[in-house]
Order: sequence, then C-alpha cells, then structure tokens
Amino acid sequence: MLPSIQTFRRLCVVLSISADEALGLKPSQDVKWAAEPPSDAGEPAELRRLMRRARQLDRSAIRLLSVLASNFRPRGS
Repeated sequence: MLPSIQTFRRLCVVLSISADEALGLKPSQDVKWAAEPPSDAGEPAELRRLMRRARQLDRSAIRLLSVLASNFRPRGS
C-alpha cells in the first residue's frame, strides 16, 4: 500500500529529502562512477597512450615496465 500524496510530502519534509530522491530518481549523493573522469588534457599524447597500454598489462608486465622505466631516469634523480 502506498502513502497518499500528502503523507508522502510530509515524509519528504521530515526526512529532508526531495521527492525525486525518495522515489529513487535522483541519487542522494554523488556516486563514484557518475563523476567525470579526470582530464588528461595537460599530458602529452605519448604519455596518455603509454598509460592506456599499461592499464591492460598484468602484474608481472607492470613490474617489468617499472624496471625498464627506472633505467630511463636521468642520473641523480
């Protein structure tokens, strides 16, 4: 059994939520998956391409990539 419109409105007021939230039409808080992805606009295309490829690697390949990358660092850093 559903509440009457007046009862539903009172429930929303008491709970301090909108009718959309009570009906599940609008999330009450931002959900992680709904947030916009971080912008990579400031990074070079080569770095973005490398990161896309690295995300597809398994754990051992990532370790190997890390060892290789550490050998490309300038001396003294």
